[in-house]
Amino acid sequence: MSPVAPRKERNPRTLALALVGVVVALVLAIVVFIFAIPSLSESGNVTVRLGSDTFPAGKAAERAVTISGDGPILFSDPASGQRDIFLQHLGDDDTTGWLAFDARRADQGRDCTLKWDAQDHQFNDPCDGSTVPADGTGLTQYKVVITDSGAVIIDLNPDHLHDAPSTSSSSSTTTSSLVITGSVPK
Repeated sequence: MSPVAPRKERNPRTLALALVGVVVALVLAIVVFIFAIPSLSESGNVTVRLGSDTFPAGKAAERAVTISGDGPILFSDPASGQRDIFLQHLGDDDTTGWLAFDARRADQGRDCTLKWDAQDHQFNDPCDGSTVPADGTGLTQYKVVITDSGAVIIDLNPDHLHDAPSTSSSSSTTTSSLVITGSVPK
């Protein structure tokens, strides 16, 4: 008896089934790339959402004390670095007077993040030397909600963004957002 096992014959039916499976998979892939993806991208219905539309910023009472002592709180956008915001509290009531707005003017880089001037109660722009009022006038504003439990929630939803009235003649606006819509370039 030979120590080598005899070679088994391959069943032609098994080989045919494997070949048909590979052909079907290729046809499906081609259909997806030729019809489904272009159809979706041409319809303008491609939407990418990264992260949450709301940001819990802590307890209102604690944040109000911090802001009153140290100035507005800067929250850096860890995802893209494009949506750094300030949380500001104006007034004596912990449940009212909350504002959230962009930390820099439209179309400026991170090196132009506004700096708080505690003495004059305003922001200074390190790039052009201009000032911004404590309420962020002229910057994109975000909706701030204080919950029944006293939590500060900043609504980053693009549907709730609005531009604060501007004190200058500039008409530039921004919508700092992580939502991407539109069609894919061909």
